[in-house]
Amino acid sequence: MTSDLISLTRHALRSSLELKMASRAPVATGRLMLGIRKWYYGMCGFNKLGLMRDDTIEEDSDVKQALSRLPENELNNRVFRIKRALDLNMKQQILPKDQWMKFEEDISYLSPYLNEVIRERKEIEEWTKK
Repeated sequence: MTSDLISLTRHALRSSLELKMASRAPVATGRLMLGIRKWYYGMCGFNKLGLMRDDTIEEDSDVKQALSRLPENELNNRVFRIKRALDLNMKQQILPKDQWMKFEEDISYLSPYLNEVIRERKEIEEWTKK
């Protein structure tokens, strides 16, 4: 039910944005998109558990390889955030609002490593085709 609501919301937002974006200047569109991104970030709910966006990526072979390349401190921080979120989820609680992850503080710590792993995998696939 939640996924249906999210997909309906996305569809409605996409439709209304297409109409508004055609009539507005690029600056206004940029502010509008930033506002929507912040709203959607808050609606996802993972930030209320103290998680960052990259903590929610499903672990496949590429992600596992990227995680192995993370600095130890960053990996320990990730493990702490995930364990805390699991504990809060079991207790059916959320963090106090002052401890929620903020949109501005959520950095992509895993994405550079993941992009590198995917690029290397694709390069290896290209070499094996030849």
